[in-house]
Amino acid sequence: MPRLYFIRHGETDWNREGRLQGRTDTALNARGREQASIVARHLGEIMPSPADESLLKGLPFHASPMRRTRQTVEILRGSLGLDPLGYAPDDRLREIGFGAWEGRTWHEVRARDPIGTRERERNRWTYQPPGGESYAMVMERVSDWFSGIREDSCVVAHGGIARVMMVLCGGMTPENAVTADIWQGKVLVFSKGSMRWMPAPGHA
Repeated sequence: MPRLYFIRHGETDWNREGRLQGRTDTALNARGREQASIVARHLGEIMPSPADESLLKGLPFHASPMRRTRQTVEILRGSLGLDPLGYAPDDRLREIGFGAWEGRTWHEVRARDPIGTRERERNRWTYQPPGGESYAMVMERVSDWFSGIREDSCVVAHGGIARVMMVLCGGMTPENAVTADIWQGKVLVFSKGSMRWMPAPGHA
């Protein structure tokens, strides 16, 4: 299995406010732009041979085509001295769709759709919000993307995509993946059926 360096997009105002973004095309805020620069440093530090610049220069970059991910990968690549536009956007890496719930906080969703939220708590992996997607549905499109990956790559996408990849190539169960912490400003390394955050949670 190729080694994958997964990076979640930087913070947006909706992240800070706890709003479900899904397919809504939000932009990075100032902290998110800073996180994109920070994660570039982390990526350079964890390369198998950091002194060999050709490793990083030759690494394919794949990204969701949404604005917050495009901004992240372009800042990241620019910080590494690479062509900011030298990446491949792929619609299969878009965030999970939350449908009618998008733009609301979880508190607002629970108040407006108590039945739906209770159903989701019973099975987060297969529950499909009104007009949205389930993680199982997202798994199908991400699996299709992953089947075409033949070499070590960097992936810049979303929290929902990270959860699916934890199951697809990180050895985690769906039940654990849907509640796992998904960090911004860090790199999630998938290698040989396992995964680890770099730097580890609790370290800057």
